[in-house]
Amino acid sequence: MRKLAYAAILLALATTAASAQTPQAAPKAVAEGPAAKILASIPANAMTVTHWYKQSVYDPSDAKIGEIMDVLVDRDGKIAVLIVGVGGFLGMGDKDVAVPFNAVQFKTKDNNKWYPVMNTTKDALKNASGYKYDRTAMTWMPENAPATTGNPATPSPRPNAR
Repeated sequence: MRKLAYAAILLALATTAASAQTPQAAPKAVAEGPAAKILASIPANAMTVTHWYKQSVYDPSDAKIGEIMDVLVDRDGKIAVLIVGVGGFLGMGDKDVAVPFNAVQFKTKDNNKWYPVMNTTKDALKNASGYKYDRTAMTWMPENAPATTGNPATPSPRPNAR
């Protein structure tokens, strides 16, 4: 019995050593493309997202009409949409509206501080179609759209399911 156990151990070690010496296929590399460019300096006209995110938005007469709740970027990396929260009090009864980025101009006031201005009224934003953020889908959806449940319609098989 002891010889059988030794033989099994030797066979297991030999198999492990042999498989360790078998050349493994190299992992697939990331798709080829141009090398990433690293900037030595930041362009002078570049602004951080904090110039928009959570900033109050004003109408042309400097009356506050809302607050930027989110900044949406297109696939080319350009800012396309601002989500502006309007109305409500302490987060209750507010509405989120999508506006194109180019609908907002940036002006300066006291101490050259930038602030966003839209050529619209608070009432126009309140009457516009609203959006809600769906945390499961991680996207903005029309406010009357049903919420996703997070469960795909056709569940994918579990890896290594037995």
